Amino acid sequence: MSYATVEDLEARWRELSESEQAVAQVLLEDVAVLIDSYGEPSNPDAAMVVSCSAVRRAMQASATDLYGVSQASMTAGSYQQQWMYANPSGDLYLTKAERRMLGRGGSLGFARPSYGRLEPDDD
Repeated sequence: MSYATVEDLEARWRELSESEQAVAQVLLEDVAVLIDSYGEPSNPDAAMVVSCSAVRRAMQASATDLYGVSQASMTAGSYQQQWMYANPSGDLYLTKAERRMLGRGGSLGFARPSYGRLEPDDD
């Protein structure tokens, strides 16, 4: 189950080719698993927006243009260029703001209460 559709992503970004739509569908399903790992979202609309943002980040990282460049430099003499990408491997992740939007603010984790001391078996 995903929280967003390919059409939701296109409405918030741009029209996708057929091959991009196939990739987007898989990524939307993957990001739903990521969102669920933080617990059930308190707002389904927020989960849809966050899904689209995370998938867009991942898809932009694999683009051949300068999407996702966080730092660039150029020199003219003896020609040099450098580009640093914010997400070079195209990972799916949620930002702190997105986790807050989902009602999760903090870190991924869980707690297990202790139900008492374990006693050794008497054999």
